[in-house]
Amino acid sequence: MKQKISVDLLLQGDRRTIARAITLVENEDETASDILSSIYRHTGKAYRIGITGPPGAGKSTLTNKLAALYRTHNLRVGIIAIDPTSPFTGGALLGDRVRMTDVEMDPGVFIRSMASRGSLGGLSKKTREAADILDASGMDIILYETVGVGQSELDIAAAADTTVVVLVPESGDGIQAMKAGLMEIADFFVLNKADRPGANQAAVTVKMTLGFRPHDEHSWMPDILMAVASEGQGVAEIAALIARHRAHMEERGEFVSRRALKMKTRIEEIVRDQLQVHFWNRDRSELLTRELDSVMAFAQTPYQVADALLNNFKV
Repeated sequence: MKQKISVDLLLQGDRRTIARAITLVENEDETASDILSSIYRHTGKAYRIGITGPPGAGKSTLTNKLAALYRTHNLRVGIIAIDPTSPFTGGALLGDRVRMTDVEMDPGVFIRSMASRGSLGGLSKKTREAADILDASGMDIILYETVGVGQSELDIAAAADTTVVVLVPESGDGIQAMKAGLMEIADFFVLNKADRPGANQAAVTVKMTLGFRPHDEHSWMPDILMAVASEGQGVAEIAALIARHRAHMEERGEFVSRRALKMKTRIEEIVRDQLQVHFWNRDRSELLTRELDSVMAFAQTPYQVADALLNNFKV
């Protein structure tokens, strides 16, 4: 039985409808594509900000403080907090949400925790769809707060207009950051917990590493800001730099082109997902099972079996 929601209520910002719509999309309900298609022309207004960095850097605290600051300007804020997946239920552990005490009861803030569900890039697979729902519901700012990143492929930059990487003095040197891919995706850095020993040295190391990033006189060069988010120190400066990055992109005509490139990537991902769903039907699964023994016996190569599966799909 199809679960229906009122798109009109969603567009009016009804919180219960927003929550139900995100749940349907996250669970890949049969109505999800209809919901997303219905709201698509109402999206594109919200500015999307990604907050990422290693575990324990203070991403949740910074997200909380930024949301509270935006609320003082009467901006509606949607927060998508990506939590690690529970090994028992597959759901989010909600560990980050409990830290957002400044805004959790604010009717102008909508917080949604989503499970990473095994995604290696720090986001849930349905994060961008959830952001579209929040965008269409009238949010002005959407904050993505990711799980801690490591040596995995990072996809936050494909979802956010501005990506903020949060580090702490203990995060390690700039070379380690480069290995994690952080130098490539960051629009700027925040050195949080800057009241700890070694903060100044860590900031210098990151700045030196940034000097190796390819650039010219027109490039946006990432900066590093010092902050103590738990005390609210540096939060206004972070918001100001986000605004400056947005203005830079708009002045140079990069804002629309950057979003277009992200949309191209997103469509390619949708096609890959759909192909995988349609490819692995019962016949091809059985064909793979039948031919597996011959591969293990070296009578066929994996490439020959893959070709047979592809030829079967083309028919």
